[in-house]
Amino acid sequence: MDLNQARFNMIEQQIRPWEVLDPQVLALLSVVRREDFVPLAHKALAFVDMEIPLGSAPNQVMLAPRVQARLLQDLAVKKTDKVLDIGTGSGFMAALLANQAAHVLSLEIDANLAAQAQANLQKTGVSNVTVRNAEGSQGAAADGPFDVILLNGSVAEVPAALLQQLAVGGRLAAIVGDEPMMRATLITRTSDSSWTTTEPWDCNAARLSGFTEPSRFQF
Repeated sequence: MDLNQARFNMIEQQIRPWEVLDPQVLALLSVVRREDFVPLAHKALAFVDMEIPLGSAPNQVMLAPRVQARLLQDLAVKKTDKVLDIGTGSGFMAALLANQAAHVLSLEIDANLAAQAQANLQKTGVSNVTVRNAEGSQGAAADGPFDVILLNGSVAEVPAALLQQLAVGGRLAAIVGDEPMMRATLITRTSDSSWTTTEPWDCNAARLSGFTEPSRFQF
């Protein structure tokens, strides 16, 4: 496989058509080698428009390239930003974020995935990411506030604890809802006591581990 051609095709045929047009994001996807963060058994799938399995659980996946790219574009990360990345997985999104931010704290509930992500980041020379084996639904208040919070998977709802850890002007991106209709959700903290929410696009994604599901029981 010609990896450079496959990467070019991924960007031009999957990512650009999904309205990812930010030149910085597109350039980053050319430089940060996605294949370096894909498990050896699935290397051939590195540039395919699908979620890639990472572990034994069905929700342990690497999100599809176009989804990762659009979340990154929506967050508009700046070089001075402190980032909280929830659901490290293989470490690929942490690597992308690290190239745009000052520092990334990445939380992964699965110890094996956390160790593998740390190894991937070290191998690829990313030095401004701290990977922590931890459940992410309550964030990392002691390390906040954060300018950017990213949830690498879907949740039924965004926990209030995470919103409280956004700095004023900070942005949180998540995929929220239930199949078959989930929405990419961007929440911006506008003051100490107010947030604005937009839902710019539809997308289904695997559930993030450790986030509670609201009760569906009704009288």
